[in-house]
Amino acid sequence: MKAIAWIKYGAPEVLELRELEKPTPNSDEVLIKIHASSVTAGDCRLRAFKIPMGFWLPTRLVFGLTKPRNQIPGMDISGEIESVGKAVKLFKKGDKVYGTTGMKLGANAEYTCLSENSALVKKPNNITHEQAAAVIFGGLATIHFLRDKANIQKDQKVLVNGASGAVGTASIQLAKYFGAEVTGICSTSNIELVESLGAKKVIDYTKEDFTKNKEVYDVILDAVGNLSSLQCKESLAKQGKLILINTGLLTNLLSIARKNIICGVAGESKESLDFLRERVEAGDIEAVIDRTYPLEQTAEAHRYVDTGHKKGSVVISVEHKEI
Repeated sequence: MKAIAWIKYGAPEVLELRELEKPTPNSDEVLIKIHASSVTAGDCRLRAFKIPMGFWLPTRLVFGLTKPRNQIPGMDISGEIESVGKAVKLFKKGDKVYGTTGMKLGANAEYTCLSENSALVKKPNNITHEQAAAVIFGGLATIHFLRDKANIQKDQKVLVNGASGAVGTASIQLAKYFGAEVTGICSTSNIELVESLGAKKVIDYTKEDFTKNKEVYDVILDAVGNLSSLQCKESLAKQGKLILINTGLLTNLLSIARKNIICGVAGESKESLDFLRERVEAGDIEAVIDRTYPLEQTAEAHRYVDTGHKKGSVVISVEHKEI
């Protein structure tokens, strides 16, 4: 099969298209024919190993000390079941599925194997595989942080920093679904997109500093990684929640003592994917795709995401030639 080989940590050039052996599922696994995957900001940080302060050694121990332990990058997939192991009960051949490979990686390829109990479910039936792959990263992060951790409520005021990215675009839509009033922070060129997704107000960070407008929010979600608890102190309600997604070890430790600060890694579960599917099928959340690249141009996709200017998601489309 064709796959992207991740040969070492570094610039996008470390990603190479190669012919690798097609995997065979174990008894509790399914073989997935991948039709689409994605390239997220997290994928790019891992590739280049630009890890938040304090997490360098633990992350290297997980993913490989001197070079990547998992040869194929990528986490989010949408595709169909090609075959199942003899003990599999949840899926059958031909099922259209979407989900994430998690720390196992392996999404940027024509095929991958996953346990039937992994974060994998039936894909939304009203969108393409490319759209399904696009909603996973931001959708799961938003469900984890806004719904599960911040317990977002109707009529709360929510501020989203980085409103035009994958997490930001999903956060606006999910917050609106829960009945919250959303303010998005983005650049001038992304104002129209952020408004179209449901933000009641938009702050252009090139012209305005939200910390000086005297507005107070029940939830502040920073999807960029350039805010601190000190910066947000005057803008956060007394019982408000500050969500810092891309932050260092010290802030993560502080969040243990400070119950109003939420950090960590987004959870992955079948329940969250099913909830996301329901929201997509109901029209509450739509995929925002900036660019789509073929599998062989995955390195170029990484190069684009590295610019920090993508809107929503960058998708990898995987074509399979019929034999």
